[in-house]
Amino acid sequence: MTAQDLPTLLPDSLYQFFWDVDPAKVDPSKNPTYVINRLLDKGNLEAARWVLKYFSRELIAETLRTKRDFTLWTALFWARYIGIPREEVKCLQEPYYSLRKTFWPY
Repeated sequence: MTAQDLPTLLPDSLYQFFWDVDPAKVDPSKNPTYVINRLLDKGNLEAARWVLKYFSRELIAETLRTKRDFTLWTALFWARYIGIPREEVKCLQEPYYSLRKTFWPY
């Protein structure tokens, strides 16, 4: 899947998950890992379905391997769903995992 195959606009219904930026300017084809991370971590069922429809499993796996901004439960769920080992998920590796536990020990 190339950047040309990726969507260039977000659906209006997903704008709510991009509260800190102008969602109309978010281009999923230019920064797909940001969009995948935000929608799988902060989104709802519709957002997850949209990600699974438009992004390859390889790109989702790459996002889990490189982004550390997933919540622990979300990262574990998507790692199992996609089929990558827990050890490859960035937010579950040291020092990120220990650092999170100091702020939120649950």
